[in-house]
Amino acid sequence: MEANADQVDSGKAAWQTTSIKIERIRRRIYTTSGFLDDAAAEQTTGVVSSTFVQNGRILSPRTKECRPGNSAPSRAILKEGDLAVVLVRRVGDSALVTAEHAGCTATRSIGIIRAEPHIVRWLRIWLQTPTAKAHIEEDVTAHVEPTISLGTLHRMLFPLPPPDVVTAYHRAFGLIEGMTALYQETARKAVELADALHDDWASAIPPWETRPLAKVAKPKTGKGSERSLPPLPAEPTTDVTDVIAPRDLYDLPVPHVQRFRLSSPPDEGDAHPPGTLMLSTRSDGAHIAVPSRPATPLRGVVAVRPNEDEDGWWLLHELRSRSSDITRLAQGQNGREISAGALKRLEVTWPDRFTRTDFHTMADPLHAMARLLVAKIATLHTLRDALLRDISAKAGVLREPTTEPEEQSAPAPRPTAGPASRGMTGNDRPDP
Repeated sequence: MEANADQVDSGKAAWQTTSIKIERIRRRIYTTSGFLDDAAAEQTTGVVSSTFVQNGRILSPRTKECRPGNSAPSRAILKEGDLAVVLVRRVGDSALVTAEHAGCTATRSIGIIRAEPHIVRWLRIWLQTPTAKAHIEEDVTAHVEPTISLGTLHRMLFPLPPPDVVTAYHRAFGLIEGMTALYQETARKAVELADALHDDWASAIPPWETRPLAKVAKPKTGKGSERSLPPLPAEPTTDVTDVIAPRDLYDLPVPHVQRFRLSSPPDEGDAHPPGTLMLSTRSDGAHIAVPSRPATPLRGVVAVRPNEDEDGWWLLHELRSRSSDITRLAQGQNGREISAGALKRLEVTWPDRFTRTDFHTMADPLHAMARLLVAKIATLHTLRDALLRDISAKAGVLREPTTEPEEQSAPAPRPTAGPASRGMTGNDRPDP
């Protein structure tokens, strides 16, 4: 045990402080950014914008036709192994380019870093740390929306562990992200199966009766804004109520959420019990979540509570199936202003009590599975955040290198001490 501890300590001591600017002199590193407008990614296949770089992956349904030979040579063509870094809006988010997206063209909201595998792998991890996020935040400009330049990335100091240490971290983060993606997909399929059951049962012949939502549920419009939230106690406490803003409901993979971004001291008057449907709208449809804790909606969010608890799953899937109808009831720019008054007029399909009870019996296990997987994802996120904080702590206070970049042109020998990964193969080593 002592020998292992000494090895880890020596590995930490070997984490030299450097930057892309310095490493460009010592080794081959290429950086650039795209030049196409982000709108091109919505209209053209094979184009990647910042919108599609999420959770360490490139998620674009329109990039499947990327092929290295399809486009004229350009500095903005992505290659396998590149690091794509978001420069606009979600600044600092990044993803490694895989074979699936090699040959795609990056828009101007994407920075491209091309270097030895252990460099780009480490930068992807480092950019997620609290230290890196704080540094990026200092350099963000926001004339229209948060933006950073390639110059910020060039100047940013970062610790560089030995390649074998990077490989160990890369494997750990890859496993966390892989498990997270698997759980998310399984949870999404469970909810989609419940959607399909609802659609089948709702299409009975002769058709079921329809009722205004006001007859089967109690909608209530949220109030206040994020700025109006009271401050939390100075001492950490679990006695808080989740607070839900419209943007917290957008783009959820499933309607179940372990815990929301905002919270406030408990207020029995405004908080709704777990299981209340929280709904907001924008131009792409209605967005609905089912909190697992007491929650308070802000302006732009409507809390919908069924008259009978066992009708909750039927009402959830009925509202999901009426997404476009709900959006038409909303007002304001991009359909973002929905109210309880407007929702009360929505006509919903409402079978007899026995059918709704049978549907609850069928759907409840599927939602229980989705909730369990969401809880597992939250645990994985906690583990990831702990690793990132540990990396920041190991890096300590990053200081400017004592030598000039020109004096570092000859690479110094790298110590090999550090936690070695299991099952390392030749494919894990940096390219010569």
